[in-house]
Amino acid sequence: MDKRQQFAMASNDPDLPDPPGDPQPGDLIEIFRPAYQHWALYLGDGYIINLTPVDESQAAAMSSVKSVFSRKAVVRMQLLKEVVGSDSYRVNNKYDHNHTPLPVCEIIERAQVLIDQEVSYDLLGSNCEHFVTLLRYGEGVSEQATRAIGAISLVTAAASAFSVLGLINTRSRNRPF
Repeated sequence: MDKRQQFAMASNDPDLPDPPGDPQPGDLIEIFRPAYQHWALYLGDGYIINLTPVDESQAAAMSSVKSVFSRKAVVRMQLLKEVVGSDSYRVNNKYDHNHTPLPVCEIIERAQVLIDQEVSYDLLGSNCEHFVTLLRYGEGVSEQATRAIGAISLVTAAASAFSVLGLINTRSRNRPF
């Protein structure tokens, strides 16, 4: 039985309890890891879809900082409680105010087609937050990546400024007059 069939069976099971926070299908789930936030999309009945590193076991991938530095990822459908583990999470559809969510049935269909697919992963341009916002809104968005790019730009600008100042200072000390 493949993942889509498992999900279809689970989605018809009225005995499954709603997870804490009561996420609804299509919701963005923000999982708070020790050094970063991991993002997933809630499918329903306790299942999420998310990106995990290609080269790690599913269990190790959930909490590994290594996952942030991978170049490839696998789209997995997993139980939210297993992915969260001992970390905390919240429903966070923070982009709804300036991006219109696609219809829930379309979000779920788009997600299910990708289960078990290998995709490119790039911390700044194609991360787990980009992935789930692309499913929900049709556009990949990531504040984490935007903040990281801003920080990198600031550090680069500061390093350049210090380098130029050092060059000016060196030239002025080497003048014969």
